[in-house]
Amino acid sequence: MQGSYSLLVLQVVATAAISTARGVSFAGAHTGAGLAIYGVSRTSGAIGDPVPIDCIGTTLMESGAAVTAGAAVEVDSVGRAINFAAGVKVGRALSAASAAGQMVEVLLFPAA
Repeated sequence: MQGSYSLLVLQVVATAAISTARGVSFAGAHTGAGLAIYGVSRTSGAIGDPVPIDCIGTTLMESGAAVTAGAAVEVDSVGRAINFAAGVKVGRALSAASAAGQMVEVLLFPAA
């Protein structure tokens, strides 16, 4: 069963449109492919909106491709979870996705 058990929810001011369940940078926008994240957006937001983000704990992330349960994950070019290949590990998938657009539960690794 998937869920979200966030231990720390912070907020960023969106500097670009933010979609729900995507990796967000310290600058308040979706992260680039393979980059570190500040957290994962709990809601969507337009420029200037405060957006809550999960920073520690588990969260639901939209998948950018098939994701393997138990695999380390990184983000794609729009902040979706994908199996780790060469970027920054942002968490570990606790559930699987068979294709892009599905929700996966991710145990977040704290931002360095």
